[in-house]
Amino acid sequence: MTTHWHQDAAAVVTLTFDVDAETPVLAQGRRYAGHASTMSHQAYGPDVGLPRILGILDDLGVPATFFVPGWVAEHRPGLAASIAERGHEVAHHSYSHRPATSMTPAEERADFERALAVFADQGIEIAGHRAAMWEASWRTTDLVAEHGLRYDSSLMGDDRPYRIAAGPGDIVELPVHWSLDDWEQYAFLPEPHVGSVIESPAKVLELWRAELDGMRRYRCLFNLCAHPFLSGRPGRAEALRRFIEYALACGDVRFARCREVAEAAAVDQDLPTRRPRPPDAGPDVYPG
Repeated sequence: MTTHWHQDAAAVVTLTFDVDAETPVLAQGRRYAGHASTMSHQAYGPDVGLPRILGILDDLGVPATFFVPGWVAEHRPGLAASIAERGHEVAHHSYSHRPATSMTPAEERADFERALAVFADQGIEIAGHRAAMWEASWRTTDLVAEHGLRYDSSLMGDDRPYRIAAGPGDIVELPVHWSLDDWEQYAFLPEPHVGSVIESPAKVLELWRAELDGMRRYRCLFNLCAHPFLSGRPGRAEALRRFIEYALACGDVRFARCREVAEAAAVDQDLPTRRPRPPDAGPDVYPG
């Protein structure tokens, strides 16, 4: 008898939080370390937003997965452990938050392995990975499989989990989408430019509830991606709380850590298997 990844829930919700701190800004240039206002804007995430979000999760009794860049874990000793101690999952989110698509193969490997070394030194078990900015390269899933991780969460090829036949072995993909990313709703920073919109939390709550309702009909994975420096602010945190309360009240939605969904998906015989490969675009049609 097949064990299905959703375990008979109408939809599965994975609450994921990318604890980026200063890394998305520093990845665009070390000179931004001298921008005091910008650095404080980013530090708000781990210093203020993260504790607030952890409190909401405690209040409502739901698990979550926190994707942490290695640089953040290294420069804030104890942060990753404090998340794991609350019963949540800590996962790999690059070392430097530099997009894999901007690096050579050797640079991507070095960055990937440097983050793993930080978590190993801190005694944090890592099961999954998410590419910085979701900009995975065609090499990324091979690195994930090569290093024994169970899943990736960077691609957008479905709204349910699927299996990836990577070179070193199969892994599970937990797909993402921009509509479930708070960055597209809240990110605003003049320099470096990381976004220029500040939406109402009420609009964001409406968007997420509508998407969950659709996913309940089609038995999908609601893989929410939020950032403590964005969704940790008070009005936005209340919208997050209200969304979780709505999902709990539905009665047919299951909350899970990413690693638990990946484990269930790995033994689901009905899961499709795909092999990511670049298209043969043809230089005569798409030059450069």
